[in-house]
Amino acid sequence: MRVCRQCWCCRPFHRREFSGTGCSPVATVGGSSTTATGGGGVGGAASCCHMARWRWDNNTNNKNNNCFLSSTVVFFIGSFVVYGFIGAVYAWLFINPHASMGMASSGCLPDSEGSWAIGVFYGDSPFSLRPIEAMNVWRNESSAWPVANPVVTCASASESIFPSNFVADPFLYVQGDTLFLFYETKNSITKQGDIGVSKSDDKGATWQHLGIALDEEWHLSYPFVFDYLGQIYMMPESSAIGELRIYRAFNFPLQWKLEKVILKKHMVDSVLIDYNGKYWIFGSDYTGFGVKKNGQMEIWYSNSPLGPWKPHKKNPIYNTDKSFGARNGGRPLVHDGNLYRIGQDCGDTYGRRVRVFRVKVLTEDEFEEVEVSIDIANSNKGRNAWNGARHHHLDVQRLSDGRWIGFMDGDRVLSGDSGRRFFLGCASVMAVFGLVMLLGAVFGAVKCIIPINWCPHNTVKRSDLFLTWEQSNLLSSSSKLRQLCGRLNRAPSFLRGMVKPNTGVGRVVVFLILVAGAVQACMAVKYIFGGDGAEQPYPLKGSYSQFTLLTMTYESRLWNLKMYVKHYSKCASVAEIVVVWNKGEPPSRPSELETGTAVPVRVRTEGKNSLNNRFNDDPLIKNRAVLELDDDIIMSCDDIERGFRAWREHPDRIVGFYPRLAEGTDLKYDGERYARNRKGYNMILTGAAFIDARLAFRRYWSKEAAAGREAVDGYFNCEDVLMNYLYANASSSRTVEYVRPRWVIDTSKFSGVAISGNTQRHYSIRSKCLLKFSEMYGGLEKQKWEFDRREDGWDL
Repeated sequence: MRVCRQCWCCRPFHRREFSGTGCSPVATVGGSSTTATGGGGVGGAASCCHMARWRWDNNTNNKNNNCFLSSTVVFFIGSFVVYGFIGAVYAWLFINPHASMGMASSGCLPDSEGSWAIGVFYGDSPFSLRPIEAMNVWRNESSAWPVANPVVTCASASESIFPSNFVADPFLYVQGDTLFLFYETKNSITKQGDIGVSKSDDKGATWQHLGIALDEEWHLSYPFVFDYLGQIYMMPESSAIGELRIYRAFNFPLQWKLEKVILKKHMVDSVLIDYNGKYWIFGSDYTGFGVKKNGQMEIWYSNSPLGPWKPHKKNPIYNTDKSFGARNGGRPLVHDGNLYRIGQDCGDTYGRRVRVFRVKVLTEDEFEEVEVSIDIANSNKGRNAWNGARHHHLDVQRLSDGRWIGFMDGDRVLSGDSGRRFFLGCASVMAVFGLVMLLGAVFGAVKCIIPINWCPHNTVKRSDLFLTWEQSNLLSSSSKLRQLCGRLNRAPSFLRGMVKPNTGVGRVVVFLILVAGAVQACMAVKYIFGGDGAEQPYPLKGSYSQFTLLTMTYESRLWNLKMYVKHYSKCASVAEIVVVWNKGEPPSRPSELETGTAVPVRVRTEGKNSLNNRFNDDPLIKNRAVLELDDDIIMSCDDIERGFRAWREHPDRIVGFYPRLAEGTDLKYDGERYARNRKGYNMILTGAAFIDARLAFRRYWSKEAAAGREAVDGYFNCEDVLMNYLYANASSSRTVEYVRPRWVIDTSKFSGVAISGNTQRHYSIRSKCLLKFSEMYGGLEKQKWEFDRREDGWDL
């Protein structure tokens, strides 16, 4: 007779002897054994062994141990397949596969330090700055109208064969009308900081990445560049080797050589300033005993940048809370005779924001400063903004025209975000496992919680000596651990008694468990594979831009408008939203529409209820790109950003999300399915499309389009069809391009107030429009374009 494996979680302590049909408890008394049947063959605690769900197959040679799939294993496999499928569908619909267009595959990789980028700001004062997009800077050659931040990114370096995960710590050097920007760039391969440099000849609107200015065997950052006696020097951070070094340019801006090691200290984010006849270094050293990281600052002084340097009498000047701003956050500046130091607030996260301090007293023995306010326009778009989470560095200098220009780095996520997301993802996976266990207990597929010994490969015979040892240790029947295991293993039976799946209450409970599991599966996919959750803009040739979103509505659709405005205002490239009020009384307080939004919202009230109003020329629109989007269409910001990127490639086209096909002699209007069945399209509905405002509005209100506009008013329909004919009539080249959205919600289905509510009548009117416009402007046969022509697959 063989002894089966001990089920240590059982309440009574027994050996189990295998009789071929099951395990029987054998109580050990002295040197003999007594089998307890407990009611029918395998009784009492014998069921504990059965919780392990294993079978012993004893063949004639007693050599082979075979494992059979139990119902528990099948249940778990099936459950995880189902939840895995739900997670995959969620990923397909909602996870943004933002391998950003224009970004080199070797760069811009996720990094635990963040996704820092650099933006440019302008102002009449160093303490009041506005981003470049607010200054309406145009640069047609870059396909950016107007230029928008960030202007230097990891893509800028990666496209120039210098793979980078992020760029940060910008320092400006001005040489005539040419701007040189030095910054830390984290190498995607070595994971080490190097010093990169870019050049601009148009006052910061566009930048050319020149290369790596300085690369050492250790981490470099914070490249403070300055002049001294006709030479150009750089003082980067080299705290990794415990030295503060100064390099001199011998072939500016790409070639530098070590001039001198000025301090043998682990100095972090050090800056140098010529003030009151002496040179001063502000920096931090976190290696000392009792030093508070990001809260310490020291001052050193000398008669020359090359030393020798002496410590300030009151060093350390600060050793305080990290939110104070002791750590430097950019270049000091002198303005109106006052010295200002820029520090960074690292309170709730590293590099949360910059703070500015006016130095009141700076001598060899004394130091005093007070904080002053600074007005820098910040975005309210959260993670969709390039600097939505934090900014920790600012360099402000005066240009030759008297304006101030500032460079600030920013990040869309907080420090440690990737680790937090991974932890939450793992927690969601464990939650799914727990819910599957719970569901299995309700259905009877799970009979044991600890241990789940699915398939032991053999059995072992234990000696009486071993059993005696077990009795005297933690796994004895009196141990708290055994009691806990016993209670846990009784839980499935308890749940089966409480919840009956074939009752009404039981079905509700099962449904809630299934839904909770599906939600947790989606959350696991989101946190682990969804990146930082941002719906980022797609750069074109390393540059970004913005557009105006224009929608037309009337009073009976006001309920939907607030949700619409709030949703789209968070999209990264939306600069403003214009609401064309076509009918009825407009909101008494239009400012109510801006509540909770991230961009300005303007209501333009029209005197006549006409669909032609959609394309009225609006001199207040400063952006060249306009997204005409019906107020009953909701789609993701990522879809909007992809459409904008496609339009920037071809701004002379109508680029949108709803393709249609009109061909043949008997023209009939039909939906997208018809176009796909015919494998092509020649129209894009402007209810969801990007257009060049100047070009499109001028064409629509030309003399040649007058008859078409009259037809639009007569049918109260077809303004988008007319625009397509006007584009096709004005050009022999391609005039439309399709981008497929991942998902779209048509809210008019819930309200019943759509113009096209009666589909059959709507299509009939549009068929008449096709015939009329073809007579006026010619057909669209030569404009047919196939799907799936884009290399990025956006038009599948």
